[in-house]
Amino acid sequence: MKKIYLLLSLSLLSLDGFSQEVQYKVVTIIESIVPGGLGRSRIVETKTDVNAAEFTTERVDGKDSKQSDVKRGDVKVDSFAETKILNFFSIAGINFQNIASNDAVITSKMNELAKQGWKLAFVTSGVESDGGKDDGNGIFITRLIFSK
Repeated sequence: MKKIYLLLSLSLLSLDGFSQEVQYKVVTIIESIVPGGLGRSRIVETKTDVNAAEFTTERVDGKDSKQSDVKRGDVKVDSFAETKILNFFSIAGINFQNIASNDAVITSKMNELAKQGWKLAFVTSGVESDGGKDDGNGIFITRLIFSK
């Protein structure tokens, strides 16, 4: 009988590990690909907890939206960290020293988060590239999604 109680107790303790809440953190890296080094590149991390439900509405018939009830200013957070990094391009074109420098800063940020217990869970990236002679715009964006 003691063995059954012991086994039952151990089973319940192990189930507690499955009920742990997972937290996520998103860190966004924006690297400018504007020719001439004129763009702005940053690592951005929010310092504000928000509840997405406050900005979410539902459509019942597929047509009527209550999104106009959600004000843009209410969605914006005021507390975030910006880490300056370098642009992909300088006056001479693509700048590999800038890319290596960004890698060093990004690695530092990731190591800092790892020390805080965050684990890299997902990475997603996208690009809006320079569209030619008359465009002059472009960014490379990477989102690092951490969990703990």
